[in-house]
Amino acid sequence: MIVITAPTSKIGRQILERILECEEDIRVIAREPQRIPEAIRERVEVIQGSHADRDVVNRAFEGADAVFWLVPADKQAESVYDAYVRFSIPAADAIVRHRVGQVVAISALGRGQQRYAGNISASLAMEDLLRSTGVNFRALTMPSFMDNMLRQLPFIKNEGLIRFTLPGNQKSPTIAASDIAAAASRLLLDRKWSGQESLAVLGPEDLSYEDMAEILSEVLGTPIRFEQMTLAGYKQLFLGIGYSEAMAQSMVDMDIAGAAGINNELRRTPENSTPTSFRQWATDILKPAFDAM
Repeated sequence: MIVITAPTSKIGRQILERILECEEDIRVIAREPQRIPEAIRERVEVIQGSHADRDVVNRAFEGADAVFWLVPADKQAESVYDAYVRFSIPAADAIVRHRVGQVVAISALGRGQQRYAGNISASLAMEDLLRSTGVNFRALTMPSFMDNMLRQLPFIKNEGLIRFTLPGNQKSPTIAASDIAAAASRLLLDRKWSGQESLAVLGPEDLSYEDMAEILSEVLGTPIRFEQMTLAGYKQLFLGIGYSEAMAQSMVDMDIAGAAGINNELRRTPENSTPTSFRQWATDILKPAFDAM
């Protein structure tokens, strides 16, 4: 039995589709099961509710061999640690109670850097909580998602630009959600691994936002340029879409750490590089969304 949390998220949805191809028994936790396509709902066991709920995770984790753990965004949390660590405490208890065999979790780069980094720091603290259960554990640690560029579509379409706070010439790794899903699925289907490790997934290359703007110009067939945002403007952007003060600030703190190189400390290797390039992602994912606007 494989349990998948956040099955309607970008990553969780793709993991669910991949695991279904392998004829495994699957249980999902979903607040809104109707968001899962009916053809898929018919093939899985659905536990309705939040995976922050003690009763929900106890029902879901009973008899589980493996669990995929992804904390959903909570833009109105009172603190970033509430959003990640407090959210995960019932799951940690259920992992022990039901003797779950393996857990694969989404986390972040930056361990050991002694730098506060908002969501990144909270992700690492959540990871430590799950490790404390003693379960066989793999943390997939990653930089920024290519898929976050989809949030820029209104700027791209209407103004021909992308806006971020990092310097335009700073090169950093980025990862496609599809590559994260592929890595997580392989781990969930493999019963042989044990112990606790972090596994980085870095995408195939380091790019700056100026590099990305150039690639987007070529893929979309229209000029795209990069414009650097102020941290104050970035925070106001999140406050304007309903983020709490604490969660808006955590996004700023994450970008401050990004500018200081928190995602650049790990040496790239063939093992931690994944195949989907930003150009390929932009062609397959962003361009259809751009064309549909």
